[in-house]
Amino acid sequence: MARPSAATADHAATPAPGNSSTLDARQLRSSVARRLRDDVEVTSGRADRTVLRRAVARALAAEGVVAAPEVWARLVRDLVDDLGGLGPLESLLRDPAVTDLMVNGHDEVHVERDGVLVRTALTFDDDEHVVRVLSRALGPLGVRLDRSHPFADAVLPGGIRLHAILPPLVDRPTVTLRRVPAVVPSWEDLAAAGSVPPACRELLLAAVRDRRNLAVCGRAGVGKTTLLARLLSEVGEDRVVVIEDAPELRQPSPHTVHLRTRAASAEGIGQVDIAALLRNSLRMRPDRLVVGEVRGPEVADLLQAMNTGHDGSMTTVHANGAPEAIVRLEGMALLAGVPLAAARAQVATALDLVVALDRDRQGRRRVAAITRVDLGPDGAISTEVWACEQR
Repeated sequence: MARPSAATADHAATPAPGNSSTLDARQLRSSVARRLRDDVEVTSGRADRTVLRRAVARALAAEGVVAAPEVWARLVRDLVDDLGGLGPLESLLRDPAVTDLMVNGHDEVHVERDGVLVRTALTFDDDEHVVRVLSRALGPLGVRLDRSHPFADAVLPGGIRLHAILPPLVDRPTVTLRRVPAVVPSWEDLAAAGSVPPACRELLLAAVRDRRNLAVCGRAGVGKTTLLARLLSEVGEDRVVVIEDAPELRQPSPHTVHLRTRAASAEGIGQVDIAALLRNSLRMRPDRLVVGEVRGPEVADLLQAMNTGHDGSMTTVHANGAPEAIVRLEGMALLAGVPLAAARAQVATALDLVVALDRDRQGRRRVAAITRVDLGPDGAISTEVWACEQR
């Protein structure tokens, strides 16, 4: 390969699709990748970013790349991102204000930053570049993503949740990333952000202290898991069994056991779902049960647990408000074969409170209302006990 100049190296670090610099960048990336496959430090053990940086620097030197120090550092970083991370997306994930990231094909990337969804100028080389980056990220996790299995869910190092889906199920490779907060925000942080006012906080703390069963509801991205984690940090020394698809509720309380579902293998065996974990959890002497999110028939096991002594249990559910959450929980119980009258009665007697979250006009996450649930002649009776001043 010809010795790139400093200018060529600069283009390789920040390629613009559709011109000759993009070709230079692809050639350089391909050459570096070939050298990494023969690098002893990379192939002899776990290649973390530090190891990859050294190996990429060696490969660039072997390719004869010459560049100014700042250009060299950027080139090494971008190549490490592409060959050992999520490619161009890594630059967006370095921004702590970015909570969600969406890729709709190689040339359309959106982020949610501080509650506002915006389209970025960032692009991949082409759709195949998106698929290559996904394959490299998912391969070490043992997650399959190809034409015969064109969708995948995974949790990447650092707690980033990834969902990807490929053609023919979608027109172009589509990726959704969600960052799990590394630290549970304090009540003061939530109050300062306008998410949980002091009066609302006192009601929530009393609910945890009095071992009320509660469901946190809202649409995607309104902070259900964040609030649930904050509530769980208040349970004291109770033994808590947390059941999740992905590790989002990290160490929410001092005495916590985490159970996680397992997808079926490529051969279609070995799946462990939430319902199976719930049944196991009942033999583990829990004081409180927590299901990260209920989505189907497993709700019947959770409702039974809430109704048979596991007070103070919690979960989240996708629903726009308390009435919708109650109806959805009843519908999930019906899917489990529970008769309608029994489903309504079980939901009404299992739940004490529904905490509804939404976003205000500026896109900020907040608690919209807290609703008490009581048993009536036809099922649940919901009574709003607190509401945000601006609904």
